[in-house]
Amino acid sequence: QVRFVESGGGLVQPGGSLRLSCAASGSISSFYVMGWYRQAPGKQRELVATISDITSYADSVKGRFTISRDNTNNALYLQMNNLKPDDTAVYYCHALNDYRNDWGQGTQVTVSS
Repeated sequence: QVRFVESGGGLVQPGGSLRLSCAASGSISSFYVMGWYRQAPGKQRELVATISDITSYADSVKGRFTISRDNTNNALYLQMNNLKPDDTAVYYCHALNDYRNDWGQGTQVTVSS
């Protein structure tokens, strides 16, 4: 079983940047879709971005966030620029193939002055 561990979260001021990483314990090449989701306090988990043959973004992060994956190093990334207080949430990585639907444990991102 492949396990996913997120890192890179923290406290940042509005307008700042963070880069989230999701490290896999094994090969991610079989996962045809990977993505980032987030969950703010009192809200449902929502899609942030996905990557397969194409990339897709929630409207709220388009132009500010960039998703990428590195199959050689078995990692998924989320570059987040121009962060806003509404981006505050726990961010989770997700991986999907025909047999697995896996989640990481999450990393907290807090955007506040």
